Amino acid sequence: MIVSPSLLSADFANLRRDVEMLNESCCDWFHLDVMDGVFVPNISFGFPVIESIVPFARKPLDVHLMVVKPERYVERVAALGAKVMNVHVEACPHLHRVVQQIKEAGMMAAVTLNPHTPLCSIEEVVADLDLVMLMGVNPGFGGQTFIENTVEKTRRLRQLIESKGAKTLIEIDGGVNRDTGARLAEAGADILVAGSAVFGAGNPQEEIKYLKNLK
Repeated sequence: MIVSPSLLSADFANLRRDVEMLNESCCDWFHLDVMDGVFVPNISFGFPVIESIVPFARKPLDVHLMVVKPERYVERVAALGAKVMNVHVEACPHLHRVVQQIKEAGMMAAVTLNPHTPLCSIEEVVADLDLVMLMGVNPGFGGQTFIENTVEKTRRLRQLIESKGAKTLIEIDGGVNRDTGARLAEAGADILVAGSAVFGAGNPQEEIKYLKNLK
């Protein structure tokens, strides 16, 4: 299992400390949630904060843009050295074009679906994607209760990917903990984003290790 802790739940007064803690852990990526207060009802952090941690981050960056017109930022995300650029299907009327732009910039192309968004919205492009992320909560805030339908949606997404003969990875963001993580792994998830479960744990590194061993 790939584990991508969400820095949205980190202590921003001690951000470098938390980044260094993740560096020493067995996590795989750093998940960075960028919110604009328009696409989602909250503002998180932007490029200045991400740029400030790049010199210290020793894990690949998994950048999740919860913003309108995310195609405006392809080159800037690539300039960060990001491994993954993740955009929302709901924010991209010309999704195929944005996916190609992300790939041409040298990053993994990832597309996210909100809880209400049906899988058919990506059926025609799923084989072109490196990664599909399903939201396990309504985006915009950390610490929300997991939406149970996400498990079945993960299972159906795995079936869709296999029916296309694709190698697309499945990532889940929101409400991930030991219980939900185990069920998501069984349903076919490849990557777990965990925020509150990691940073709210008594031993965050042990929590990451537990999630990583789920699959």
